[in-house]
Parts: sequence; C-alpha cells; structure tokens
Amino acid sequence: MCSLRGFLHEFLIVYSVTDSTCMLALQGSSDPGVLEVNQEVLPIPPVSKMAKVEGCIQMYEEIYRMKGRERLRQRQEQQEQMVRAAYDMAREQLKRFDEMKELKRRQEIQELREVMEKSLKETQGQQEKLKEEHRHRAKILNLKLREAEQQRQRQEEQERLRREEGQERLRRLYSIQEELLQLNQQIDPNYKHKDLPKIDLSAYSNRGNQICGLVSGLIRTSSERGFPSQMDVANTEQALKEMRGLISSMQQEIAAAVEEKKRKDEQEKKQKQEELLKKQQAEAQTPAPAQPSGGKQQKKGWLEWWWVFLIVVVLLQVKKIRMELQKAVTIPVSQISTIAGSQLRQIFDKLNNLLSGKPVQSVGETVLVTQHPQGLDFVHYKLAEKFVKQGEEEVASHRESAFPIALVISGIWEVHPRVGELFLAHLHKKCPYSVPFYPAYKEGASMEEYQRMLGYLVQDSKMEEEDHFLKRMSGLIRLYAALIQLRWPYGNKQGAHPHGLSYGWCWLAQMLNMEPLVVVTATLLYDFLEVCGHALMKQYHCQFWKLLLLMQENYIPRYDGCVWDGK
Repeated sequence: MCSLRGFLHEFLIVYSVTDSTCMLALQGSSDPGVLEVNQEVLPIPPVSKMAKVEGCIQMYEEIYRMKGRERLRQRQEQQEQMVRAAYDMAREQLKRFDEMKELKRRQEIQELREVMEKSLKETQGQQEKLKEEHRHRAKILNLKLREAEQQRQRQEEQERLRREEGQERLRRLYSIQEELLQLNQQIDPNYKHKDLPKIDLSAYSNRGNQICGLVSGLIRTSSERGFPSQMDVANTEQALKEMRGLISSMQQEIAAAVEEKKRKDEQEKKQKQEELLKKQQAEAQTPAPAQPSGGKQQKKGWLEWWWVFLIVVVLLQVKKIRMELQKAVTIPVSQISTIAGSQLRQIFDKLNNLLSGKPVQSVGETVLVTQHPQGLDFVHYKLAEKFVKQGEEEVASHRESAFPIALVISGIWEVHPRVGELFLAHLHKKCPYSVPFYPAYKEGASMEEYQRMLGYLVQDSKMEEEDHFLKRMSGLIRLYAALIQLRWPYGNKQGAHPHGLSYGWCWLAQMLNMEPLVVVTATLLYDFLEVCGHALMKQYHCQFWKLLLLMQENYIPRYDGCVWDGK
C-alpha cells in the first residue's frame, strides 16, 4: 500500500511538471521490450483525476511488463551464452577425447606392429628350421622312394614273369581241353555198328564226359584263383593221357570186335558154302517135282514181301511219331516272343507236360513221349536244339526276346536238367566262344573245316557273311547272358540256380585271360555286359568294377595287335 502511495506520489510529481498536454507513447521496435517515447504531441481531451490515476496505473503496469520482457530477454541471452559456452566446452572435450582415442589407436597399432614383427621373426626362424628338417626328411624319403621303386620294379618283373608263366600254363590248359574235346568227339555214345551188335561205347563216352567235366572244372577253379598252377597242368596232362588211353582201348576193342566179326563171317561163309554144296549134290541126285517146287518159291517170295511191308510200316510209324514229337516241341517254342508275356506260363506247362510223359495236344492230335522207347531222349534233344536255334534267329533279330526265352529255359532246366545239359552242348557247338574257346587252325585241316570250327555256316564251299555271323553269335551270347541271371518265377526257388551268375563271372574272367580277336571279342563282350552287366555289378560289387577297370586299362589296348583268324 505504501508502494502504491509512493508510486502515485511520484506520478503526480511527474504529471505536475508536465502541465501541458503531453502523453507517453510506447512503440514496439524490432526488439521487443525496448521502450520508446513518442515525442509527438497529441491533443488530450480533459479527463478527471480518477481517470488520470487509472491511466497512470496502466502505464506503470506496461512499464513493468516491458522491464520484465527486457529481463527475460537478457536471461535468454545469458542462457544462450551459457549453452554456447557449454557447447564449445563439450566440443573441445570431444576433440580432446578423439585425440586421446586416436593416440591410443596409434599406440595399439604400433604395439601390434611390434608384435607382428616379433612373431614374423619367430615364424621365419621356425620356417628355416622346418625347411632344414624338410630337406633332411626329403633326403630320407627320396632314399626310401628309390628303394621302394626298385622293389616295385622287382615285384613287377616277378609279377610279369608269373603272369607270363600263368598265361602259358593257361594256354596249355586250353590246348589240352581242346584236344580232349576233339578226342571226346571221336567217341559216339550211340555207336552200334550193324556188323558189330555187341559193341557198346557208352562206358567210354561216360568216362570221356567225366574227364572233360573234370578238366573244365579244374580250368574254372584255376581261373577263379587267377592263373593255374603247375599241379593243375600236370593234372590236365594226366587227364589227357587217360583220354588217349581211353581212345586207344576203344580202338583196340573195336579192332578186336572187327577181327572177331571177320573170323565169324568167314566161318559162316564156309558153312554156308558147304551146306549149299551138299544141297546141290542132294538136288542133283533126287530132283524135286516141278509143282511143289514152284509152290515153295511162291511162299518164299510172299514172306519176303511181307517182311518188307512190315519194315516199311514200322519206319513210317516211327517217322510219324518223330514228326508229331518235333511239332509238339518246335511250335510252342516258336511262340515265345516279346509280346507273349502272358502266354509264357501256358507254353511252359505244355512243354513240362510233354517232358513229364503227359498227353499234349499238338495240331489237333494227342502226343505222348511214351509212344516210342527213345521218344523222351528225342524230345530232350530237339527241345535243346530249338532253344539254341531261337537264339540264332529270334534273339539275333529281336534282342529283347532273349529274356522271355531265357525264362522258359530256366524253368525247364530246373525241372528237367537233361535239357539244360543238352542246351549247353548245342550252344557250345554253335558258338564255341560261349565256352569260351577260340579254335586254333591246325596244319592239314581244310579251310572249310576250320571255318565250321569257328562257328561259320559253310554251304557249297561258300562261307557265311561276317555281318550275319556276328549277328548269330550276338544272339546266342545274349540268350546265354539272360539265362544266367533269370529264374522261372513260378518254380521252386529254394535251391540254387542251375546255371547262375557264377558261370557268367567265370566266362567273363576267362575271356579276359585270352588273347582278343578283332570284332568277335568286342561284339561278344559288349552284348554280354549289356545284358547281364547290371546283375554282375549287384552280385560282385567292387570286384566287378575292378574287372571293368582291368578291361579298360589292360585288355582293350591289346586290340591294337590282335588279328582275326576267321578271314
């Protein structure tokens, strides 16, 4: 209240001094809070004292408001100066911090360089030591490698000599086997000469077959081991010696039988001559009447005619039975093809019933193998022959037909093993490379005979074309390759395959142990591996891959120097 009174007192003093009409005017400049007095004099209307006091109060409040604004502006300037000072200080501190950080980084880099240089020096020292040790070890290793190389060369030389000796022994075994087979062919198991009815060579044939089988098994086992030993060669030579003795004994027996037959024939001839002479003398002394003599001659002629008639009838009957049995065999086998998958069971049942002695319908007639004593043997022979012929013709033309034909052969072989044995015999005869066996040319043999031994068809001194020959051999090998890996799905699979993949492995190994022949060997190996290569790989795994690697690296390069003897 006192302040207000003082304020009014001051205001009245000021107001009294300026008695004339005047007024303070405040204008806002560019800077707020700056007080300016307008010197322009304006006419002031007369007012009361109370209004003057009120105006003074408002003016005083405005002056204080301006002072507050000025103080606020100054305070803001101070704050801004403080902020700028703090910012400058912070910036300087940040610079100092960055400088300190850079200094530390440089110090760390310098320390790291020193450590790296130190470690580099240590590493160089270690490297020098390692190099020295490496030089020392390299010298030792070079000495060892030189010794190992010399030892390897000695081993390779020994292995080469052993391989050459083994190959020489194997060639000797093959030549002995070839001679055994040729000697065995001289023994006819069905040989019964019309003049020597008592001669029976079945025992010689059985023993010859046994010897051939033993030698074949010996060669197979020796091939599985690698190369035959000297003992194997001695055993095969002993078997050849026994076979020669067997042939000699057979020839002696035949010669003795021939001599005995000649002696008996001479005695019978003498007896007949004596009887004829006595009869002529008796007829000369007592001549017979004409009519009775004519009756005897007529009766004798009728009997001879009757016997001839019976012989002709029997031969015709046998020929008819033979034709019926042959049709019963060939027609079902000819029906096997790539589109006969659903009919294979029927064809197999028909052939199995025929071989089992059951009646079979063929071309509208009932056929039985028991119609003739040798009917079953004839059917066995013809069926095996027909299977091989299918390989020559059907498989050679349509390669995919090898599998259905091989299925039927496998099923028949399991039930009737004799058919399988005859099938192999016909196959080896038509294709000696299925043994495997490369017939060698012998001095004195004609070219036609040698070509037949190689498997060519020779007619009228004209040899079969090579393309047709290779096509037939390809069909036979494909049929054989399909047979060794397939089994009849409806048979009894408890036993082993009658002629399984082990025989195919032996065949392939023996082929690679023999010198290749141009075109023939390549064709046979390609067809064989294409048909049963996958089955051999599944059966023998790594060993099969080793065999293929051997074929690629050692066997195929030998084709450069091989020759073909078929031309």
